[in-house]
Amino acid sequence: MSHNRQKKIAVINDFCGFGRCSLTVSIPIISAMKIQCCPLPTSIFSNHTGYDSFFYTDYTEHMNSYIAEWEKLGLHFNGILTGFLGSPHQISIVKAFMEAFRGGDTVTVVDPVMGDNGKLYRTYSPVLAEQMASLVPFADILTPNLTEACILSGTEYEADMDHSKLSDICEKLSARGPKKIVVSGLERGEDLENFVFESGKPPLVIREHKVGPCRAGTGDVFSSVIAADCVNGIDFSEAVCHATSFISKVLRRTTQLGIPTEDGICFEEFLTEL
Repeated sequence: MSHNRQKKIAVINDFCGFGRCSLTVSIPIISAMKIQCCPLPTSIFSNHTGYDSFFYTDYTEHMNSYIAEWEKLGLHFNGILTGFLGSPHQISIVKAFMEAFRGGDTVTVVDPVMGDNGKLYRTYSPVLAEQMASLVPFADILTPNLTEACILSGTEYEADMDHSKLSDICEKLSARGPKKIVVSGLERGEDLENFVFESGKPPLVIREHKVGPCRAGTGDVFSSVIAADCVNGIDFSEAVCHATSFISKVLRRTTQLGIPTEDGICFEEFLTEL
């Protein structure tokens, strides 16, 4: 019996019951793009940490047993997407997972969720950031924001970094493995910019008008669309354009509906358009 007749993406991230982020974003988006989404939870939250209160369970001790059952089934993944990882042990588990499940046609996307605005998130330590850097060589595609790109490349953070410096950062990161990188969410006045790097090609800049404040889970939508498109054979730059325009459209609708910032973006209204 073969369980590998349909395209599949393994998504390694936390599960968040409310707040539209992580696995509860990736599962519907990847499914809508005609790929089976296979979640591997790293932790379980009632709602994400942007709320005043939340319930949380660490899933680290169960991850290897969970993965072992997938090995018994002989699963093959066309894509692997990683998101928030909360400990060095989880990063080690993810590296072992990639070594076990990556095939020659597997697209590996690493979204290095570590920080923003020049600082690590409060749940992140310098040791954990160093461990995250060890995951970079496993990535075909890397989707950091500017803070994460600077941390991973050992570059001093500048909020208004020019394209030449961004190219230098991407060259440094690409030399360690990933040939496709997008530095996302660059603030450019009233616009947001995504800087697209592909080894051997001129960089591409994709710009959209900024709509409202930053919202939870937007990066998860972004990386999920890119992962699914690339598994479906779409060119990387086209995938980034697709993800950017989709999020821009959803943000406009989210603002119209007056959705609270911490509740994320109402992507459900546009799933059939993916």
